[in-house]
Amino acid sequence: MRVLIQRASEASVKIDGEIHGEINRGLVVLVGIESEDTQDDINWLVRKLIALRIFNDEDGKMNDSIADVNGEFLVISQFTLHASTKKGNRPSYIKSARSEVAIPLYEEFIRILRKESDLKVSTGEFGADMKVQLINDGPVTIWIDSKNRE
Repeated sequence: MRVLIQRASEASVKIDGEIHGEINRGLVVLVGIESEDTQDDINWLVRKLIALRIFNDEDGKMNDSIADVNGEFLVISQFTLHASTKKGNRPSYIKSARSEVAIPLYEEFIRILRKESDLKVSTGEFGADMKVQLINDGPVTIWIDSKNRE
């Protein structure tokens, strides 16, 4: 499971021109799921997202977590995070999980994030054509892969 997170001062996702989810200060979390992902990947990533100290403290240093600043999450499914560009110019998405595997894992990720963080969690809609808008604060953008826990 891969996530690309962006610290945002505000963000929203629209589907068919209508706002489906929006947040104020917090994290936009783009989630890519591969067929080998498990509950362990979800649990590890959720713990990491909640504890990651990437918000500025009163001294302007990145010392605070999303919980410390009472932030919000906007979670968006994004299978293209598993794109392989090794050969040719057209990305391959063979590592991305098919929807029958990905949807339950995506929904479980959201459920666990809500439960463990006790923060507002807004979402997009799996498989929908979404328009995501955000103001990247910093900018701060971080990529995390549960299979490569660096």
